Amino acid sequence: MPKTVADVMSRDPIVVQAQTPLKEAIQILAERHISGLPVVDEGGKLVGIISETDLMWQETGVTPPAYIMFLDSVIYLKNPATYERDLHKALGQTVGEVMSTNPITISPEKTLKEAATLMHDRSVHRLPVLDSTGQVIGILTRGDIIRAMAASQD
Repeated sequence: MPKTVADVMSRDPIVVQAQTPLKEAIQILAERHISGLPVVDEGGKLVGIISETDLMWQETGVTPPAYIMFLDSVIYLKNPATYERDLHKALGQTVGEVMSTNPITISPEKTLKEAATLMHDRSVHRLPVLDSTGQVIGILTRGDIIRAMAASQD
């Protein structure tokens, strides 16, 4: 019988809220040696995820988009809205200002194969696991899947 997400996920993951100071979230990631945290509202419903990728803007900064001038008009060569979003992340002070919204999630009864396919296809490193009411009950990482693969070879 194929293993399910519930068989290998980390249960009761550490979560933060959108108003959590960014310094606190960074400290949790560093101390716990984890690379991402689900972000929940007061009721425990998932509203986003904050990961190392989201935090890189804090250190690297943002390059303004390239543009050309034509007849006294500015023509951006890249979408300026992307620049504004990235700048907002670089200057953010709370988790809510930096987090990625609309994270890809999975339910606990899905198979590990389905989870691995979803992670690969969507290029994500972790999947919050939600119950039928939308509550975060676990988190599944690529490492969890690799450890399950190694255990099945014994």
